[in-house]
Amino acid sequence: MSEKEVLSRITINPEICHGKPVVRSMRWPVEVILDMLGSGMTNKEILFDHPELELQDIQACLQYAKLSVSGKSILAAS
Repeated sequence: MSEKEVLSRITINPEICHGKPVVRSMRWPVEVILDMLGSGMTNKEILFDHPELELQDIQACLQYAKLSVSGKSILAAS
């Protein structure tokens, strides 16, 4: 999956979660997914607890976070 395809899973809409980046407009903020990973949950545990998510969603959140801290333009990557 290309970077563009991965990032297409992250949406930003001022009407959803106050404009925070979310997964596929599902009201799952990127920061919540990152928090679950940071707390030690595995991808498998997250997907088991939240079956509406897909592995590619988690990967997209990580890619989005990487771009956010890298100094690269996220818009240029998408």
